[in-house]
Amino acid sequence: MASEPHQLPAVHEAYLPREHALHRPRHGKRQLTALICALLFFTTPTLLWVFGVRPTEIENHKLAGFPSIGDGFGFFTGLPQWAIDQLSFRASAINAADGVSRSVFGEEAPLDQGPSSDAGPIPAPPLQQPGAPNAPTTPSSPGSSQAGYRKVVQGLDGWLYYGYDAEAKCTPTQDLDTTLKRVDELRAAVEASGRKFVFVVTPDKTTMVPQFLPDSYPGKECSQAAAPNDWYKMTTVGHSLDLRPALAASAARVGHPIYAPNDTHWRDEGGIVLTRTLAETIQPGVTTSWMSTPDGQYDAIADLPLLLGKSGVKSNTQYSLRPDGVTDRASGFIANIDQPVHRTSAPLPGTISKPTLIYGDSFSLASSRYLTAAFTNLTYLAYSTDKTTQAQAANQFVDSQVVVLQAVERNVAGGLVPFTDEGFISAVKTALAAHPIR
Repeated sequence: MASEPHQLPAVHEAYLPREHALHRPRHGKRQLTALICALLFFTTPTLLWVFGVRPTEIENHKLAGFPSIGDGFGFFTGLPQWAIDQLSFRASAINAADGVSRSVFGEEAPLDQGPSSDAGPIPAPPLQQPGAPNAPTTPSSPGSSQAGYRKVVQGLDGWLYYGYDAEAKCTPTQDLDTTLKRVDELRAAVEASGRKFVFVVTPDKTTMVPQFLPDSYPGKECSQAAAPNDWYKMTTVGHSLDLRPALAASAARVGHPIYAPNDTHWRDEGGIVLTRTLAETIQPGVTTSWMSTPDGQYDAIADLPLLLGKSGVKSNTQYSLRPDGVTDRASGFIANIDQPVHRTSAPLPGTISKPTLIYGDSFSLASSRYLTAAFTNLTYLAYSTDKTTQAQAANQFVDSQVVVLQAVERNVAGGLVPFTDEGFISAVKTALAAHPIR
């Protein structure tokens, strides 16, 4: 007689008697605890918001928005980051973790070792200017947790350095030869239309103030080996202005480094060096009448502590800038150039009146007080922005007689420079060819 096939029980195995061979416990208490914890984690931000408690952007990325139902499964994968970002006590938790690490292990908590929160195009910390505490941030470097690279390198005597300065030279996303070839294509298009083109690479802090770097850090050997050859190519093949001698001379003159210990950008002295160098390149002899003297102190939010989940202030000396030797034209800093920003003023002796485009990055912002003083018809635009279309950017080239392409060393060395995109170069070529200056 054939045996009948085994029939599966009609109830869940968790409800079978414990003695039954198919009994499987549901771990009910553990599941309930996990569900309660998950509920608290995801609902606490909402409850705190109802009672008026708001989170702040203490890291180098914008707070994650609530995920959309239309994202499908992405709705569930996006919830954790939203909940983490919306916890209003994040800063206190980070400070507590740092305090425990210092007291127990005698060192700072390694808060910069986690994966990058973003993979945006331009790896630079946010530039915060006086009176603009909510200036938009730029994303952290892609892959900064890969191969052991650090977002922030902690140097000697409390100095901090941006980790991408090293990573860019060690693992570029585009080789420097290709980048410089594309810059030369852009130069040729601008000059063929009758306009002047100036390329200037602003040095990294690690280049200008290496004396406070630690003895060892990820990427030290390969970045220091690559830097001399990179600079040789940028200043010869790329025809970049070389600001390093003038920056070193300025630092010697004021008696201190002109990059702040806790910020990746230069202080005001660097902005004056950039402005003077550009002006002399565009119109030799124009700065003969210039006068610039210290004009008080101000504090600004430092960017590198933000990458560690902390806060910090950098102190700066601001200067007057009198192009004619009499009239001070130095003005406030510009906080955002994601869209074109135009500045005009009456011509003076010692100023440049040709319509000029500064197509740059946060170092242009850090210099804007002085650039605006020297140029009477000036337009700023960030090359990294996604808020200005390709056509709109090309139009700014058309509307200018002088195009200044400014980019920080790490972006050029790392190949993260959107202006080398072939589609962008083609659009600029077409626009300029249709509007030559004769």
